[in-house]
Amino acid sequence: MAELEIPSVMPKIITFLSSLLNRVAESNDLNQQQLIHQKISVFHGLTRPTITIQSYLERIFKYANCSPSCFIVAYVYLDRFTQRQPSLSINSFNVHRLLITSVMVAAKFMDDIYYNNAYYAKVGGITTIEMNFLEVDFLFGLGFHLNVTPNNFQAYCVHLQREMLLMQPLNFADSSLSLENSLKTHLCFNEDESSSHQNQQQLAV
Repeated sequence: MAELEIPSVMPKIITFLSSLLNRVAESNDLNQQQLIHQKISVFHGLTRPTITIQSYLERIFKYANCSPSCFIVAYVYLDRFTQRQPSLSINSFNVHRLLITSVMVAAKFMDDIYYNNAYYAKVGGITTIEMNFLEVDFLFGLGFHLNVTPNNFQAYCVHLQREMLLMQPLNFADSSLSLENSLKTHLCFNEDESSSHQNQQQLAV
């Protein structure tokens, strides 16, 4: 979308994405029963990173130099990944690694010019070997489903725009897009373009 190229738009998207992911991670951290049954993966750190999700995402935005659309596509990938991996929910132990990996994969798929894994590893504060493992695991977790159609991209952009508005004291008739619902679940648009908007699926995270 052309709006993404406007300088004032991307910082707002970064802020909202970090806010959404932070709420999702905190919600899942509090869900003790879910933590018991949660799959421990290569994305899971031994301790919670000291850097906040917003600061981490801002760092990626500053140094990755990827196209703005990569962050929307990374958001799509995170939705797909968690939908295909129901036992691996987003929490404070894995969200940072999921973020750096999803943005890197999106940049490789979307941009003609992009940095290599060693560079992204430095940006993300991990080793190159770990970055390589994360990329492979993420790709298999996605089932190598990387293509994002224009309609899907537009749908996620519209969803983000509506959620950004809902961060303000505004009311919308469509309750499925409420920020309150986003605190517990991460909405995922049905990727079957022939399906109606009513067939949206919810990702348990």
